[in-house]
Amino acid sequence: MCDERTLRDAEDASRGAAGGGWITRRQLGIAAAGASLAALVPEARAAQSVSGSDVSVATPDGEADCYFTHPETGSHAGVIVWPDILGLRPAFRGMGDRLAASGYSVLVVNPYYRQARSPVVEEGASFADQATRSKVMPLARSLTPETNVTDAKAFVGFLDAQDAVDTNRPIGTTGYCMGGPMTMRTAAAVPERIGAGASFHGGRLVTGSEDSPHLLVPTMRASFLFAIAENDDERDPNAKGALREAFDGAGLDAEIEVYEGALHGWCPPDSAVYNEPQAERAWARLLALFETALA
Repeated sequence: MCDERTLRDAEDASRGAAGGGWITRRQLGIAAAGASLAALVPEARAAQSVSGSDVSVATPDGEADCYFTHPETGSHAGVIVWPDILGLRPAFRGMGDRLAASGYSVLVVNPYYRQARSPVVEEGASFADQATRSKVMPLARSLTPETNVTDAKAFVGFLDAQDAVDTNRPIGTTGYCMGGPMTMRTAAAVPERIGAGASFHGGRLVTGSEDSPHLLVPTMRASFLFAIAENDDERDPNAKGALREAFDGAGLDAEIEVYEGALHGWCPPDSAVYNEPQAERAWARLLALFETALA
């Protein structure tokens, strides 16, 4: 989870960013001078043409503004994307489009819709900035396991009502940072529909509380991918073992890996610690999971 320690790690990485695949915020700003951050997302190989639009999803607590993107023709397995703490923004729209171009109908959600429409931060905002943290931290704290569950059910219902979604195929879900545990709650809330989940540098997947996400595994039917940041693993080296024990005990497939040299937040292309080689490897593992689990 984003906190003072991850900020220090990001600052250290920025100072030593030359080589090694790192893209610093300064480099990202230069790269984005003539294009939006979404354009930095690498294109999918053999990409399909996609159609994306802003949509409103009815939930028990109101209308969630989301981004829905899918191949222009046909029906496909649905995917729910839970963004990181900075919420739905251009970078995640681009990631949604990229996943859609690989043959999926993707709903990128605004988890903060109860308090604010997306985007809740300006393009290029950094969690390292105090003003940004002051805006998003209260929003993140407003979310609960209960709201995650009611939202997940609403998002699944939305996807299943779309012509672009093949309801004969399972739904997948991905989550970044705070979105990691949301993927697990989604899989547990609608086990009959969720066939695959992926957590990228997810926070608080294993806790000492009775509502720890890893305790939900026995109620799931989904295969999972856990791409763990190196500094997250250093902080909690026992979490990966607890996840392995939970998934093995439930008889469910799970790929659990610590990504060497990758810091918390390394996957989104607008991240201060974006690590392209490791982000691309994690993306490839996501596509491999979906190809089998959402068939």
